[in-house]
Amino acid sequence: MATATATAIPVPAEETIDKRKLIAFLAMVFGMFMAILDIQVVSASLPQIQAGLGASGDEIPWVQTAYLVAEVVMIPLSGFLSRAFSTRWTFAVSCAGFTVMSFMCGTATNINEMIIYRALQGFIGGGMIPTVFAAAFTIFPRSKQAIVSPMIGLVATLAPTIGPTVGGILTDAISWHWLFFINVVPGVIVTLMTFSMVDFDEPDLSLLSNFDWTGLISMAVFLGGLEYALEEGPGHDWFAETPVLVMSVLAAVGAVVFFARVLLAKQPIVDLYAFKDGNFATGSLLSFVLGVGLYGLTYLFPVYLAGVRGYDSRMIGETMFVTGLCMFFTAPIAGNLTRFVDPRLMIAGGFIGFAAGTWIMTGITHDWDFYEILLPQILRGVSLMICMVPISNIALGTLPPARIKNASGLFNLMRNLGGAVGLAIINTALNKRQDLHLSRLGEAVNWSRDNVMQTYENMKAGFVAFGAAADQMTVSRLVGLMRREALVMAFSDVFLLLTLLFGLLSFSIFMLKKPQMAGGGGGGGH
Repeated sequence: MATATATAIPVPAEETIDKRKLIAFLAMVFGMFMAILDIQVVSASLPQIQAGLGASGDEIPWVQTAYLVAEVVMIPLSGFLSRAFSTRWTFAVSCAGFTVMSFMCGTATNINEMIIYRALQGFIGGGMIPTVFAAAFTIFPRSKQAIVSPMIGLVATLAPTIGPTVGGILTDAISWHWLFFINVVPGVIVTLMTFSMVDFDEPDLSLLSNFDWTGLISMAVFLGGLEYALEEGPGHDWFAETPVLVMSVLAAVGAVVFFARVLLAKQPIVDLYAFKDGNFATGSLLSFVLGVGLYGLTYLFPVYLAGVRGYDSRMIGETMFVTGLCMFFTAPIAGNLTRFVDPRLMIAGGFIGFAAGTWIMTGITHDWDFYEILLPQILRGVSLMICMVPISNIALGTLPPARIKNASGLFNLMRNLGGAVGLAIINTALNKRQDLHLSRLGEAVNWSRDNVMQTYENMKAGFVAFGAAADQMTVSRLVGLMRREALVMAFSDVFLLLTLLFGLLSFSIFMLKKPQMAGGGGGGGH
């Protein structure tokens, strides 16, 4: 390629963005937004869905788990499907199936129907996410990545962040059924637009002649079992529960068979050799940790606001909206920074911002409210975008075009697995540390201590009108306060753990080679 000179020269055709491709790509991005949004959109409305379907407390978490387990299987498979059937057919069928299953979820009359529809919705719709990432790095020249990367980065991080907000508002304003019905009209429009406008590549049906069914089944068992164990383990004392133990064993067996097939099959279902590229491997690791920050903190803040502050779903959504707002305004800034700033420094700065936000949260008390968590939320929103854009560019932007479809599935899988592992660790740490702090508080609240007795008498004075029940009510109140304080201290411990994680990862930039700048004029893959 000719080198740039001081003389003004015409912009080569390959360096411009074709308007038809851009419109088609934007339609795909919106489809990806719907698929990612649906991961979290039900989280704030599970009680209402439970009541509407007559489900038990043990059954209702499967409305979310079924979607996650099914989606995590499709994400790495989508690379093979888009190579075999083309981007057009893979995305259009994925979006159409997602739309149909969204409608079916809204019409579900019992929990079994809902779980089946949600699993199909997650599995079929999961193909949209990596297909968009792959398209972004194959149809647009590298010099335009500063425009395209922030767009997909914003959608990939904003959708799960605002999911609980959107879900809470829809359920309060209309009903939980509209969590799913709202996808129907946009889904039809996106399906028609992508089918009629996407012509980025051609199918290669010859790949189907060597389709690795053993690899597909073992991958489904491996990833599905792993996702189930990570979702259910923290709440069921891990291997003490038979289903968790069984799924963990199945995941281990599936992993052995899957990795054997990757090495031995003529046409493996997933090509792991992309990890031989140092930047892709490190970028995937960073994506994994980013998943912890994205999904872990999206989970932690609402749990605190609901469990300690007593917020309802709408109040939580309004409080959490700050993060989404910061991400929205930071996206174009992050895109422009990639033109001039070493992306490794951006990644380090993003993780330091994460660490600063979680460090502030280590001082949390039971009376922290909107203004106390405002700065940590701002830091989180800004840091997500500062990290996401260069991580995507480093992981996918230096790969040859032929490898991007497969690599995109692996990259997105790592982010989702990071979220799953992060949530499992966070939940386990939260439970264990709360038990530890409650035990220590129980030892400290000793009836021989004057200040304990004084507190007890002061509290009892508020219940004297209840006569003989006053003593029991006072003890119950005291135990409730101890549990609340133990939970708050557990939150502080978890935020400290996350601070250490993000702080250490900020040094990961030394593992990366400096990639070509997005604005450097390079148009092709490397």
